[in-house]
Amino acid sequence: RELRNEVGNDAARFFYVLRKCEQHMDFDLDLAKSQSSDNPVYYVQYAHARICSVLGQLSERNMPQPDAANASLELLTEDHEKEIMNQLLRYQEVLESAAINHEPHQIAYFLRDLANAFHTYYNAHQFLIEEEELRNARLLLIQAARQVLESGLDLLGVSAPESM
Repeated sequence: RELRNEVGNDAARFFYVLRKCEQHMDFDLDLAKSQSSDNPVYYVQYAHARICSVLGQLSERNMPQPDAANASLELLTEDHEKEIMNQLLRYQEVLESAAINHEPHQIAYFLRDLANAFHTYYNAHQFLIEEEELRNARLLLIQAARQVLESGLDLLGVSAPESM
């Protein structure tokens, strides 16, 4: 209880689940309290919040929401985009494996990897561009990433904040 009070429920839960049940656990209080990319729960939550921010900017700029039915996803040819798509394709497999083997750490590792792929993509490319078809494809990709991040965090009992 004292630990949860000091670092918060989200950090405590995520740090607990990052370890296999047979693994020794060293809990780094300073890391759990830090708001940096070194803190795995902050890093994953920040990816979710960043995506929400991009989607919020879409409305602020009076740009239309992307239409999934008419999306030109074949425009997603950048390596960063392919990496995120490959990560998203693995989600169901990771969930099944984590459930069958009673290894929730697989979900935490997956979320950390997906967050890393998104942050790399975010730093390399712009989303709210003038070219509508490419913009829509990119927005649909990050919306899918947001849904998976939110779902995975929810399974671990960790919040998915929309802003940080």
